Amino acid sequence: MCRAHGLAGAFGPRAWTSPRRTPLYYPDAVSLAGDATAADVVTGIDLTAPGASVKDSYARLDLAPHGFRPLFDATWIGRPAGPPAAPAAPWTRVGTPDALTAWADAWSGGDADEAALFRPALLDDPAVTVVALPGPDGRILGGAVLSAGGGATGVSNLFAADGTDPAAVWAAALAAADPALPVVGYESGDDLTAALAAGFAELGPLRVWLAA
Repeated sequence: MCRAHGLAGAFGPRAWTSPRRTPLYYPDAVSLAGDATAADVVTGIDLTAPGASVKDSYARLDLAPHGFRPLFDATWIGRPAGPPAAPAAPWTRVGTPDALTAWADAWSGGDADEAALFRPALLDDPAVTVVALPGPDGRILGGAVLSAGGGATGVSNLFAADGTDPAAVWAAALAAADPALPVVGYESGDDLTAALAAGFAELGPLRVWLAA
């Protein structure tokens, strides 16, 4: 997502950071190791205005002394490589800017500011697959974003619209993923329950912090 917005972050031994403010809902820093420190994630990000966020991948950091507060907690999930256990309804790969606009509108529930996160440049990334579950009338009933890298496929932005069963969306996402790679992500609440029902297992906690 950052590359689609023209942002290039920096990888350090224990954290990834972006010197420029990242898009809405995307962290400015991510801890990459269990022994990451507050300095690893806070140094190198833009704290000149409120709103910076940090993905504490192991839920081990204390960022309160640096002006952050916990925004939410979630659980990492993982599924071994292999074909999906449940058959998937017909799904499509979003491949054009117009199709991405329609997908983003469905994902955001019609919120134009949120939908603007998804720029056409995202479709140029060979590691990214935007999955849509179309309804019989052409409406998008659900979808997800798959990102391949590091020997796994990450799933994010999964949504079920118009009362769609989340199980159908998970089945479509897993059908679109490379069966040779494990699939990982994070969820919480009812979304976590749906992911576990789709064959994922809980891997550990994470926390997202927000700067005041």
